[in-house]
Amino acid sequence: MALSFSCMLAISGIFIGSCLSDSPTKVRLVGGAHRCEGRVEVERRGLWGTVCDDGWDLKDVAVVCRELNCGAAKRTPSGVSFQPPAPKEQKVLIQGVDCSGTEDMLAQCNQDDDVFDCPHAEDAGAGCEDPDSDGPFIPENVRLVAGPGRCQGRVEVLQQGQWGTVCRAGWDLRAARAVCRQLGCGRALLAHRCCNKTMQGKGPIWRGKMSCSGQEVNLRDCPFSPLENECTHDEDTWMECEDPFKLRLVGGDKPCSGRLEVLHKGTWGSVCDDGWGEKEDQVVCRQLGCGKSLLPSYKPRKSYGPGAGRIWLDDITCSGEETSLEFCQHRLWGYHDCTHKEDVAVMCSEQ
Repeated sequence: MALSFSCMLAISGIFIGSCLSDSPTKVRLVGGAHRCEGRVEVERRGLWGTVCDDGWDLKDVAVVCRELNCGAAKRTPSGVSFQPPAPKEQKVLIQGVDCSGTEDMLAQCNQDDDVFDCPHAEDAGAGCEDPDSDGPFIPENVRLVAGPGRCQGRVEVLQQGQWGTVCRAGWDLRAARAVCRQLGCGRALLAHRCCNKTMQGKGPIWRGKMSCSGQEVNLRDCPFSPLENECTHDEDTWMECEDPFKLRLVGGDKPCSGRLEVLHKGTWGSVCDDGWGEKEDQVVCRQLGCGKSLLPSYKPRKSYGPGAGRIWLDDITCSGEETSLEFCQHRLWGYHDCTHKEDVAVMCSEQ
């Protein structure tokens, strides 16, 4: 039976007053990225329960937004899209909510407290504009999780103290370059949809579409626009970066001269000199905090000796302006057609 919380009592058709039942008088939104979105929950006799989405529409959301002092009603998401899910023991308290959209409280709308055949899979959700936001979505930090290392994994961003996954839209290889750079990892390799169920996120989903150029050093520098469409954890984003780009000069009698070695997967290896020249030397000297490049003659180059073990990089091409060798073009790690007789040697002035 439908009840109105501003129910009017009448005797013989004459109005004599209003009544309030013992139905819910409080409402909250749970699991959203901010206080003005989430799964709708109402309180009755000190216990919080969910709302069935039978008949739930934007008019009902508008009333919830008004009651919570939020902004305009934006959407009617499913309550199951907000994590963590409602506990199995939590009750669904009301269904058949029917608001005109002008009410000040959900308790003033027609609704049925005799819930029938409505599991938590049908929980109602609400999305309102967040009046507490000082501006558009700005990622405070970023991380890659659930991967084999900190440079591979599911993308999560931090905003307003909460970590949340990101929807695939707009998080492409250009955004991956900004992420990899911000994390201090190497070159961006992949950006694609994640994951099997065991590796998907479970928390909030930030509804942001990034428009990075790929040159940014921080996600904060990328333009952003709100994502209009619904998004689930089936659309979480996965990114892979190369390992952090560390290098050293070995075999010389000074820190700024020697055979060039780079670190990959915990192993130091040499670099092939195919195409190597002064611009590449300049980048290495700059990255190591040394002075200007001094092209070594054959004799000192030979004195550094050949490397042993892995040859990690080949066909490196730099403009000379890069701050790190990782920003220069090169083959994938371990792909080369060289021997250690072609190992790169670099000589820089001491600062």
